[in-house]
Amino acid sequence: MSEKIENILIATDGSENVKNAVDWGIDLAKSTDAKVKALFVIPPVGVSAAVRGESWAEGTRTHLEKEGKEATEYVVEMGKAAGVDVEPVTIEDHPSEGIVNFARENNMDLIVMGTLGKTGLSQLLLGSVAENVVRRAKTSVMVIP
Repeated sequence: MSEKIENILIATDGSENVKNAVDWGIDLAKSTDAKVKALFVIPPVGVSAAVRGESWAEGTRTHLEKEGKEATEYVVEMGKAAGVDVEPVTIEDHPSEGIVNFARENNMDLIVMGTLGKTGLSQLLLGSVAENVVRRAKTSVMVIP
Protein backbone atom coordinates (compact mmCIF):
# COMPACT_ATOMS: atom_id res chain seq x y z
CA MET A 1 0.00 0.00 0.00
CA SER A 2 1.71 3.17 -1.14
CA GLU A 3 -0.79 5.78 0.06
CA LYS A 4 -1.46 6.63 3.67
CA ILE A 5 -4.99 5.95 4.87
CA GLU A 6 -6.21 9.03 6.72
CA ASN A 7 -9.99 8.95 6.15
CA ILE A 8 -12.07 5.78 6.31
CA LEU A 9 -15.75 5.53 5.41
CA ILE A 10 -17.55 2.64 7.09
CA ALA A 11 -20.83 2.06 5.28
CA THR A 12 -23.43 0.44 7.49
CA ASP A 13 -27.04 -0.61 7.29
CA GLY A 14 -27.12 -1.88 10.87
CA SER A 15 -27.46 -5.54 9.92
CA GLU A 16 -25.62 -8.42 11.54
CA ASN A 17 -23.88 -8.98 8.19
CA VAL A 18 -22.08 -5.62 8.50
CA LYS A 19 -20.68 -6.03 12.02
CA ASN A 20 -17.54 -7.83 10.83
CA ALA A 21 -16.87 -4.98 8.38
CA VAL A 22 -17.28 -2.48 11.22
CA ASP A 23 -14.71 -4.39 13.28
CA TRP A 24 -12.24 -4.41 10.37
CA GLY A 25 -12.76 -0.71 9.66
CA ILE A 26 -12.27 0.29 13.30
CA ASP A 27 -9.16 -1.92 13.65
CA LEU A 28 -7.69 -0.45 10.49
CA ALA A 29 -8.44 3.09 11.65
CA LYS A 30 -6.76 2.39 14.98
CA SER A 31 -3.64 0.99 13.34
CA THR A 32 -3.36 3.85 10.82
CA ASP A 33 -4.61 6.65 13.11
CA ALA A 34 -7.28 7.42 10.49
CA LYS A 35 -10.46 9.44 10.94
CA VAL A 36 -13.70 7.50 10.51
CA LYS A 37 -17.12 8.43 9.22
CA ALA A 38 -19.94 5.92 9.72
CA LEU A 39 -22.45 6.31 6.89
CA PHE A 40 -26.06 5.16 6.73
CA VAL A 41 -27.92 5.86 3.50
CA ILE A 42 -31.69 6.24 3.62
CA PRO A 43 -33.04 5.05 0.26
CA PRO A 44 -35.81 6.96 -1.52
CA VAL A 45 -39.25 5.92 -0.25
CA GLY A 46 -40.43 5.67 -3.86
CA VAL A 47 -43.66 5.27 -5.76
CA SER A 48 -45.13 2.69 -3.38
CA ALA A 49 -45.13 5.35 -0.68
CA ALA A 50 -47.12 7.70 -2.88
CA VAL A 51 -49.67 4.96 -3.48
CA ARG A 52 -49.95 4.09 0.22
CA GLY A 53 -50.21 7.69 1.31
CA GLU A 54 -48.25 10.46 2.94
CA SER A 55 -48.58 9.13 6.50
CA TRP A 56 -47.18 5.75 5.44
CA ALA A 57 -44.26 7.46 3.69
CA GLU A 58 -43.55 9.61 6.75
CA GLY A 59 -43.71 6.55 9.01
CA THR A 60 -41.28 4.69 6.78
CA ARG A 61 -38.92 7.66 6.74
CA THR A 62 -39.06 7.98 10.54
CA HIS A 63 -38.34 4.26 10.87
CA LEU A 64 -35.36 4.49 8.51
CA GLU A 65 -33.99 7.54 10.35
CA LYS A 66 -34.16 5.55 13.59
CA GLU A 67 -32.39 2.60 11.95
CA GLY A 68 -29.72 4.96 10.65
CA LYS A 69 -29.12 6.46 14.08
CA GLU A 70 -28.85 3.01 15.66
CA ALA A 71 -26.56 1.71 12.91
CA THR A 72 -24.14 4.63 13.05
CA GLU A 73 -24.20 4.74 16.85
CA TYR A 74 -23.09 1.11 16.88
CA VAL A 75 -20.02 2.12 14.87
CA VAL A 76 -19.44 5.08 17.21
CA GLU A 77 -19.55 2.74 20.24
CA MET A 78 -17.17 0.25 18.62
CA GLY A 79 -14.86 3.14 17.88
CA LYS A 80 -15.00 4.40 21.47
CA ALA A 81 -14.11 0.93 22.75
CA ALA A 82 -11.04 0.95 20.48
CA GLY A 83 -10.07 4.57 21.10
CA VAL A 84 -11.12 5.69 17.61
CA ASP A 85 -13.28 8.77 17.02
CA VAL A 86 -16.17 8.10 14.67
CA GLU A 87 -18.45 10.71 13.13
CA PRO A 88 -21.95 9.37 12.41
CA VAL A 89 -23.56 10.53 9.15
CA THR A 90 -26.97 9.80 7.64
CA ILE A 91 -27.87 10.89 4.13
CA GLU A 92 -30.70 10.28 1.67
CA ASP A 93 -29.83 8.71 -1.67
CA HIS A 94 -29.81 5.39 -3.47
CA PRO A 95 -27.46 3.31 -1.28
CA SER A 96 -24.60 2.61 -3.71
CA GLU A 97 -24.74 6.10 -5.25
CA GLY A 98 -24.81 7.69 -1.80
CA ILE A 99 -21.77 5.76 -0.64
CA VAL A 100 -19.74 6.47 -3.79
CA ASN A 101 -20.68 10.16 -3.89
CA PHE A 102 -20.08 10.70 -0.17
CA ALA A 103 -16.65 9.06 -0.40
CA ARG A 104 -15.70 11.27 -3.35
CA GLU A 105 -17.09 14.51 -1.91
CA ASN A 106 -15.43 13.95 1.48
CA ASN A 107 -12.02 12.78 0.26
CA MET A 108 -12.26 9.33 1.80
CA ASP A 109 -9.19 7.15 1.25
CA LEU A 110 -11.03 3.87 1.81
CA ILE A 111 -14.58 2.56 1.90
CA VAL A 112 -15.14 -0.41 4.22
CA MET A 113 -18.38 -2.35 3.84
CA GLY A 114 -19.85 -5.81 4.18
CA THR A 115 -20.44 -8.18 1.30
CA LEU A 116 -24.11 -8.50 2.20
CA GLY A 117 -26.44 -6.14 3.99
CA LYS A 118 -30.12 -6.32 4.83
CA THR A 119 -30.97 -7.63 1.40
CA GLY A 120 -29.25 -10.85 2.45
CA LEU A 121 -28.68 -13.44 -0.23
CA SER A 122 -30.01 -11.50 -3.19
CA GLN A 123 -26.65 -12.01 -4.81
CA LEU A 124 -24.72 -15.23 -4.13
CA LEU A 125 -21.22 -13.84 -3.68
CA LEU A 126 -21.50 -10.10 -3.38
CA GLY A 127 -24.52 -7.99 -2.47
CA SER A 128 -25.87 -5.64 -5.09
CA VAL A 129 -24.93 -2.49 -3.13
CA ALA A 130 -21.38 -3.73 -2.50
CA GLU A 131 -21.02 -4.79 -6.12
CA ASN A 132 -22.18 -1.39 -7.40
CA VAL A 133 -19.85 0.46 -5.03
CA VAL A 134 -16.87 -1.66 -6.12
CA ARG A 135 -17.69 -1.04 -9.79
CA ARG A 136 -18.28 2.73 -9.49
CA ALA A 137 -16.02 4.04 -6.73
CA LYS A 138 -12.82 5.88 -7.52
CA THR A 139 -11.90 5.29 -3.88
CA SER A 140 -10.38 2.00 -2.72
CA VAL A 141 -13.03 -0.38 -1.38
CA MET A 142 -12.55 -3.12 1.20
CA VAL A 143 -15.42 -5.59 1.18
CA ILE A 144 -15.59 -7.86 4.23
CA PRO A 145 -17.64 -11.06 4.41
